[in-house]
Amino acid sequence: MAEGVPGEPGLTDVVREMRIIRLGEGVDATGRLSEGAISRCRTALTDYTETMNELGVQSVRMVATSATRDAANKDELFGMTAEVLGKQFPGTQAEVISGQTEAELTFAGGVSDLSPADGPFVVTDLGGGSTEIVVGEYDDGDVRILGAQSLDIGCVRITERTLHSDPPSSGEVSEARRVIGEALESASGLPLGRAKRFVGVAGTFTTLSAVAQGMATYDPVALHNSVISLEQMREVCARLVALPIAERRGVGPMHPGRADVIGGGALVASALCDLMSERAGITDITVSEKDILDGIAMSVLARLAG
Repeated sequence: MAEGVPGEPGLTDVVREMRIIRLGEGVDATGRLSEGAISRCRTALTDYTETMNELGVQSVRMVATSATRDAANKDELFGMTAEVLGKQFPGTQAEVISGQTEAELTFAGGVSDLSPADGPFVVTDLGGGSTEIVVGEYDDGDVRILGAQSLDIGCVRITERTLHSDPPSSGEVSEARRVIGEALESASGLPLGRAKRFVGVAGTFTTLSAVAQGMATYDPVALHNSVISLEQMREVCARLVALPIAERRGVGPMHPGRADVIGGGALVASALCDLMSERAGITDITVSEKDILDGIAMSVLARLAG
């Protein structure tokens, strides 16, 4: 939740909370959202709706991304969201956004606290079911997308598809890299060579940055816009992939709900580091706490401004 003035740039966080509910758990294999995933979503949404009511929120936007786009029973989720949100915000429910829209919202959020002079930027959002890669510029709140691609690779999807041992076997890791490599080939048309700064957003990248910095606990203030060399990021990725899940949980800043899929996320992140190094000559990554959530909030403010 954030507040701002319609027609003026900038937002101030009021409440910022992240819950791992695994909405996309099993979707890659079954094509359906599980009852458990929808139930976990209901619990989180009920709590969020109560908080919004207490704080007097005036406008709400809820978006659903990769996992929901792929699910045959997405109407079950939408019925639930309409029911829960409708109690406080009549007529409001989740909306499925396209990969292109997801990419644009991610970019807007990810660069919101960066200097436009440091661009063009390439922003990557490594999620559970998909990864968005967006090249663009921004100035005074105005975003210009130069190219965007949504790829069906994410920490949950790669883990469920290829990483079945604990820790993953060398064969499983090789297969994961093959799948990731094939997906990244579809990004060959992006103008990555124009990018001057590589920005990583969402939980996998922020966790990797926290581990790289040796944090004992997760510190979002210290993490925001932290800069990590791609070499160090690759080293952290390799270390986490090789660890059993139980040992990953013992890594200081690791969220318990992320430990079983961080290996898959690390493999995607490492491949993205290689891509940015080879195609753009970039040597480090800026890790931002701002992401698609900020882009969504900014879109609500723009809508209110008319």
